Amino acid sequence: MDHPPEPDIQAKGDILIVDDTLPNLRVLSSMLTEQGYEVRGAPNAQMALMIVEAEPPDLILLDINMPGMNGYELCEQIKAKPKSRDIPVIFISALDEVLDKVRAFSVGGVDYITKPFQIAEVLVRVRNHLTIRSLQRQLQQTNVNLQQANADLQKANIDLLESNLALQATNQELDAFARTLAHDLKNPFSSIIGITDQLKDDLAQLQTENPAALKLLEQIERGGQQGERVVDNLLLLAWVRKGEVEVRPLDMAAIVRQVQTSLAGLIETYQAELIVPPQWPVALGYAPWLEEVWANYISNGLKFGGQPPRLELGATPLASGQIRFWVRDNGVGLSLDEQTHLFADFASVEEIQADGQGLGLAIVRRIIEKLGGSVGVESKQGQGSLFYFTLPS
Repeated sequence: MDHPPEPDIQAKGDILIVDDTLPNLRVLSSMLTEQGYEVRGAPNAQMALMIVEAEPPDLILLDINMPGMNGYELCEQIKAKPKSRDIPVIFISALDEVLDKVRAFSVGGVDYITKPFQIAEVLVRVRNHLTIRSLQRQLQQTNVNLQQANADLQKANIDLLESNLALQATNQELDAFARTLAHDLKNPFSSIIGITDQLKDDLAQLQTENPAALKLLEQIERGGQQGERVVDNLLLLAWVRKGEVEVRPLDMAAIVRQVQTSLAGLIETYQAELIVPPQWPVALGYAPWLEEVWANYISNGLKFGGQPPRLELGATPLASGQIRFWVRDNGVGLSLDEQTHLFADFASVEEIQADGQGLGLAIVRRIIEKLGGSVGVESKQGQGSLFYFTLPS
């Protein structure tokens, strides 16, 4: 036997030595203890089984030729039990035939050392197999942790799915409530506007001047019209939130002409000039929604443009494959702070809020984003504004 390496007093593992030859048992026990291992010994298979059952070791050094149950049989019993099946078993035996070694491996041994053994060899093999065993345990624990993490993730996904379903149900209920409320409000506002028009006609037929009454009726009419616009916007918002539409190539010239027709009265009132290009590039979208977008941009340009308003409409292809459509006005322009908050939900610059258009710009953003584009504004105070939206080409 050679000389062992310098001992490492730190405990490295628990080793069970099974050998019916007491001198071999003492030598192995002594050298392993000196290296910092916890060592227990068993002179026969029966005692070894009792030790393994009571407190499984980290590794077993096992002799083959023993009275009663031999080492092969003992290894088979150890490997047959779930509690001990993963314990590495190193056979130490004077048998050096190939068949002996093959059988040792076939019954579950991880290594085979031939007697007379070399101390350094035993220590290296013991250390290596304990390291492998430790790594196996770490891997098993990692797998357990991963399985638990996976189970937690699946539960979290289920919880998230349930929350999303509940949120969708709530949103559907809110959309249904908004549509119902808007429909219920639309009739009263229409009635207010109609009755006000009738009262104005009646007042004119009386051929009596009553400026105060006429002013009051005009205020009522404007309030009814503003309320009706809010209701229309709420209905449009519910439509956009709920609607799944099929995008198609757009005839933008026809869309803009339709908007000009619907806003003809407003254009005439402001004596506005609209400059429209003779041709438009083809983009993908949904025509009814695009009419609402153009109507919003143009009506805002009329109300907050110059005196008189001059609006230029156009389109610019972008390198990204989208097309930017825009309206440039000759108004007073917007500050950077106003531009930042302009398209926020239910928010707008102060003068637009005062005219009830804050909701409209928020809907414009939602429409365009749902169609795969974006909205924005470029403006400098005193130099007018350019409102734009993009669509896929």
